[in-house]
Amino acid sequence: MSEAKVSISAIPPLDGEGPLWLQIRRSLSLPIVSGRWPSGTRIPTEILLTAHFETSRMTVNKAIQSLATEGLVQRRPKIGTIVTEKARERPVFEIWDPADMVHQSGAHYSYRLIDTAIISSASELSRQFNCDETTPLFQVQCLHLSNKRPFQFEERVINLEAAPKIAHENLHAVSPGQWLLAHVAYTEARHLISARAASEKVANFLELTVGDPCLVVERRTWNANVPVTLGRFWYPGGDHSLHGSFKPSW
Repeated sequence: MSEAKVSISAIPPLDGEGPLWLQIRRSLSLPIVSGRWPSGTRIPTEILLTAHFETSRMTVNKAIQSLATEGLVQRRPKIGTIVTEKARERPVFEIWDPADMVHQSGAHYSYRLIDTAIISSASELSRQFNCDETTPLFQVQCLHLSNKRPFQFEERVINLEAAPKIAHENLHAVSPGQWLLAHVAYTEARHLISARAASEKVANFLELTVGDPCLVVERRTWNANVPVTLGRFWYPGGDHSLHGSFKPSW
């Protein structure tokens, strides 16, 4: 395991898009995800990062905590914040936050909240979520854009018993996925990847023709035995593919 320290001068610059804590998170996560900062690497302290980014320590703490929640870093008393083995061993099919995906492609990211609602426990989405019929669920629909073009249409249901505060958050300013990443831990994630034809609703948001092919990723997460969220993420089929790589540990 590496024992390298990251120089403050080696931290990528902020991209200027969205809340500051998310910009800091992206700045720190990209070299981790790319492997430039391998497992065991110690990132600069909150005090150094606070001075470097000219912000409050609370803002820096929020960014680092979101990385820790996702398992990219581990905070060790008297040692510091360390890049984890999990960061290197993430599954090939794991889908990153769309803002990170767009930024990695060199494009400009933007986001639009479409609708939120408390949904009935008897709804089809509730049954698919496999929750108790008395569990309050929060439904969100939003659109992620790359260079002002539709990149991903997101449909998501969130268990309000697992994330009660999200129903009162300003989701015009931060996407539900980004908020959950910063505030709610998950211990298990399952993915289903499929090709589907665009419905009228999906075609409208992704600027497609009804019936056009879409790549659809369905993700479910749990915190221990408690369901956290069920999300469906629609991509224009002609523009997207999933790829990844890994190296055996032996």
